Amino acid sequence: MALLSKEQLRLMLSENLEKHAAYKAKGLKLDMSRGKPSVSQLDLCGDMLVNVSEESGVKSGDGTDTRNYGMPEGLPEIKNLFARILELPAENVLVGGNSSLNLMFDVFAQAMSVGMPGCEPWAKQGKIKFICPVPGYDRHFSVCEYFGIEMINVEMTPNGPDMDAVEKLAADGSVKGMWCVPKYSNPDGCVYSDETVRRIASLKPAAKDFRVFWDNAYCMHDLYDTSEPLLPIFKACLEAGNPEMVIQFASTSKISFAGAGVSAVAAGDENIRHIKKRLFIQTIGHDKINQLRHARRFPDIDVVKAHMKRHAAIIRPKFELLYGLFTREFGGNGLISWTEPKGGYFMSVDVMEGCAKRVAGLCADAGVVLTPAGATYPYGKDPRDRNIRIAPTVPPIEELEQAAEIFCVAVKIASAEKLLGR
Repeated sequence: MALLSKEQLRLMLSENLEKHAAYKAKGLKLDMSRGKPSVSQLDLCGDMLVNVSEESGVKSGDGTDTRNYGMPEGLPEIKNLFARILELPAENVLVGGNSSLNLMFDVFAQAMSVGMPGCEPWAKQGKIKFICPVPGYDRHFSVCEYFGIEMINVEMTPNGPDMDAVEKLAADGSVKGMWCVPKYSNPDGCVYSDETVRRIASLKPAAKDFRVFWDNAYCMHDLYDTSEPLLPIFKACLEAGNPEMVIQFASTSKISFAGAGVSAVAAGDENIRHIKKRLFIQTIGHDKINQLRHARRFPDIDVVKAHMKRHAAIIRPKFELLYGLFTREFGGNGLISWTEPKGGYFMSVDVMEGCAKRVAGLCADAGVVLTPAGATYPYGKDPRDRNIRIAPTVPPIEELEQAAEIFCVAVKIASAEKLLGR
């Protein structure tokens, strides 16, 4: 960290307190809290609202009338599309409703009440634990907390979770699994290396019912023309002799409509049979008309890739605005560090230890909503109180720039206060 004299710190504090007061007086309402598509992104799929009608037909390619009951495993076109996206056979895919989080919760609930294939329910096994790479996705942690599962932090590296720590923890039979966002992870934006993917696929956990929940939410969400490669986990598991190690999840929520997409779960044969048995009791069929909308809008993966370039053209300038602003305001002074992901919906900022809550509070006072400090850690407790997740996708770029400037002011105030001992 570049050393600042006390006089420089006092000046920085005074100047930025004045700026903060001026922003506060404007009564702004700016939001960088959640990774939602912007209105202009949602508009990219406006044609989907009218691409299923009596005139265009309501039957899928195999003749299924999508208005009626049936096909709980999903339309063949959508199964095939997710199979291409996730790089595995279509028979290993089940299609859900609009939310992949709902599928994750359901698989957790099934493990708790019925158990994984051939195993006792988790709820009957006493205290069980889950590995949580941090910083990570708050909703994953909420699922564990809801079911009373103890969460164990494992630090993220630029290549994915600290696998030495993961392998050591998996040797404990009470540890039942791990959360993963393998591509453009939430919030760091890292992509798991080939070595990390292979080590996950080759895990030899003590618990037979250990499962990796592979949330591939951003597998198509590149910001640049060159996609960051991710080794297919299904193939890696087969090669390692662990076909049931991983359960994958994905959706079109940030491809089409965030509130009206299509989700999927994919896994090895045994896991799929187990999930399908519950699914066929739970529903007579998800929204097949919506699945047909998606099948017509995205007939193959190449159409999806072309469509995602249009998304990237909208959100890439927002990320690059933040990269440039942080470099200008903090480059070389050591007050913060930040990630510069090449895809996904988030970036991660580490401020000085003990300052994240203060920064978030100052931002809130000036009208900028951030993800709560600590949310990227289990139980909302960042042991170093330093990580903040930034979600730049929703605001128009003019509003984003203003929100980011306020964030920089808040960081400078909090940093100066800490360094001055106030």
